[in-house]
Amino acid sequence: MPNNFKIEPLGKNHDRAAFSCGKDPLDQYLKNLAGQAAEKNLAAVFIFTPDGKRIAGYYTLSSHAVKLDEIPEEIAKKLTRMQEVPATLIGRLARSIDYRGLGIGEILLVDALKKTLQNTAHVASWAVIVDAKDQEAGEFYKRYGFLPFPNKPNRLLLPMKSVQKMFTQGS
Repeated sequence: MPNNFKIEPLGKNHDRAAFSCGKDPLDQYLKNLAGQAAEKNLAAVFIFTPDGKRIAGYYTLSSHAVKLDEIPEEIAKKLTRMQEVPATLIGRLARSIDYRGLGIGEILLVDALKKTLQNTAHVASWAVIVDAKDQEAGEFYKRYGFLPFPNKPNRLLLPMKSVQKMFTQGS
């Protein structure tokens, strides 16, 4: 992690107005909706900041349910007879254009995956789900082992067992 940077929950001290990742829906979410989502417990919003004010990046986490008939059949048939399984949604993940080239996207994803793994000990989650905003984002997630949903190629999943392996390899 770059020196002095930390990841913390969104607070009133964070300068949301100055954030730009170059993708308007992600910028607008942080500027206009993230505070309300956090306040209403619709999403946990985490900020990557060098100084407690500027925002180098952010991501959101929330509970989610995945219908078994939406995921790859070879995975679904091994799971359960229930119609849905619990998951964690990374709803948004973005890095400021001011901090390009520092690996912040990877830092944010790894932190989000660590949090989901820790939380699943208390609130079960079978997988992490993401909705890639474009092809570039989809390729980013695929590099970390995320698999596309058969009928929704921009929706990807990473089974929690895979997340667990990421953090236990080399330990």
